[in-house]
Amino acid sequence: MCGIVGIVGHTPVNQALFDSLTVMQHRGQDAAGMITIDNGMFHLRKANGLVRDVFRNRHMQRLTGNIGIAHVRYPTAGTSSSAEAQPFYVNSPYGIALAHNGNLTNAQELQEEVLRISKRHINTTSDSELLLNILADELQKCDTLKLQAEDIFASVANVHKRIRGAYAVVAAVIGHGVVAFRDPNGIRPLALGKRETPNGDEYMVASESVAMDTLEFTFIRDVAPGEAVYITEDGQLFTQQCAEKPAHVPCIFEFVYFARPDSFIDGVSVYAARVNMGAKLGQKIAKEWADLDIDVVIPIPETSIDIALEIACELNLPYRQGFVKNRYIGRTFIMPGQTMRRKSVRRKLNAIKSEFKGKNVLLVDDSVVRGTTSGEIIKMAREAGAKKVYFASAAPEIRFPNVYGIDMPTSNELIAHGREVDEICSLIGADGLIYQDLDDLKSAVAMENPEIRNFETSVFDGYYITGDVNQAYLEHLDQARNDGSKSSNNHDELTNLDIHNDDDAE
Repeated sequence: MCGIVGIVGHTPVNQALFDSLTVMQHRGQDAAGMITIDNGMFHLRKANGLVRDVFRNRHMQRLTGNIGIAHVRYPTAGTSSSAEAQPFYVNSPYGIALAHNGNLTNAQELQEEVLRISKRHINTTSDSELLLNILADELQKCDTLKLQAEDIFASVANVHKRIRGAYAVVAAVIGHGVVAFRDPNGIRPLALGKRETPNGDEYMVASESVAMDTLEFTFIRDVAPGEAVYITEDGQLFTQQCAEKPAHVPCIFEFVYFARPDSFIDGVSVYAARVNMGAKLGQKIAKEWADLDIDVVIPIPETSIDIALEIACELNLPYRQGFVKNRYIGRTFIMPGQTMRRKSVRRKLNAIKSEFKGKNVLLVDDSVVRGTTSGEIIKMAREAGAKKVYFASAAPEIRFPNVYGIDMPTSNELIAHGREVDEICSLIGADGLIYQDLDDLKSAVAMENPEIRNFETSVFDGYYITGDVNQAYLEHLDQARNDGSKSSNNHDELTNLDIHNDDDAE
C-alpha cells in the first residue's frame, strides 16, 4: 500500500507536498519521494525512510517549482531498496515522472512486451516503473510537441487496455502539467481537490481526502473508476472517463485498516464505517458469546479503538485503554521477518497491568493477518495478569493472498489459510476467537454509501475481480514477495537530473 499526491499551484509546492506525505505516512513507511518541475527540469529526491528523515532542509531548497508529485511507499513487489522508491521518471517523451499506488497483475508479460515492441528497458523490478514506460509509450504515439487534453485521455484509455490490476496513478509531464487516473474497478482510492487563491485556482489529487484538509484544499470528489484527470501547468482542469467498462469495486481493507479515520473514500466516512463494524461485531458477540464472562473490552491501538468502543456499548461493558502505543514504531505486519515482527510488538506496545490483572478481557483488533502480532499481544495480556483473554477481529478470516497492492501475499504466511477458527484460536493462544462476518463487514461500509454495490474482498473470499489471477500467478507472486527476497539496501537518491549525494549535516 502506498500514498500518492500531485499538486499544480501558483507558488512553490514542495512544502505542500511534504505536508501531504506527512499526513499519509500511515500508507507507507519504507520510502518517500518527491519530484518537482521548474524551468523545464525535474528536481527529484527519494530515499528509504520516513518523510521527516528523507527530506532535509538542503533537499527542500532544491525541490523548486509550482508543479510536483510525491509518494510514500512500502514494498509490495521487488525489494525494499531505495532504487525502487518513487517517483520514477523518463526523459522521453517530454519528460514524465510517475508515482503509483497498487499492483499490476500482468506485469511479467508487460515487461516482455515493453522490451520487444517499444524497445524500453526497465531498470528495476517495480511495476510502477513499468507503468511509467507504458504511459510514456502511449504518449509517444501522439506525435506532437504540445499535448492537448484529448491526447492525454486517448493515451490513458490505451494504458487501461494494456494493464490489469489495481492502480491509482499521478504523473507530472514537463511543459504540460499533472495527469492522474484510477483503475477501471476503482480498487485503489484517489481524490480530487481545489484551492482558490488570488492568483487563480490550484488543484491537487491524493490517495486520501485528509491530505487536502491539511492544506485547506476543498475536496471536490473522488476520481471515478477508470477516469483520468488532467491539470495543465496554468491551472486548467480537464476530466474524462477513459475506461470502456468501468465498475466500482473499492478495496474494503482501506476501511478496515489502511485509511485514516478522518478520511472520506468513495463517499464513505472511514470513521463511521469503523463504528458500524463495531456495532455489527458487537451484535454477533452478544448473540454467540452470551455465556462468556467478559469483564472489560480493550482495543489494540490504534485502528480498532473506534470499533472496540462500539462493541463495549453493544455489550454494555466497560471500555478501557489497556495498551500504550509507541507511535515511533512502524506497522509490524509490513516488517520483513517473523522474528523482527515479534520483537517489534514489544517495542510498539506496553500493557497497563492494572487494566488486566485478575480480569477476563476481550481484546479487539481490526484484523488477524499472520497471527504473529495477535499471539504476542495475547501473551502480553496474560503476563499483565489477565485470567482469560478473548479475541475479536473486525475483519473476517484472511485466507487468501492479496494481489492488488497489500503486502500479505504468501498463503503459508496467513494464519487463517486452510484453518478453522478453533485451530487459529489455539495457535494465537486465546480463550476464544470471533471474526466479523463478511456480509456484515460489507454492510458496515455500504451503510455510509449505498451506491457502492460491491467491494474488492479477495483476501477473505478468494475472488479476484480482474479475472486474471490463477495458481501459477500466485506462486510467482509468492516467490517475488517472500520475506527473503526483500533487500536491505539503503542507498538514497537525490538528483536534479545530475546526482547530488551530499550527506553533510544541516
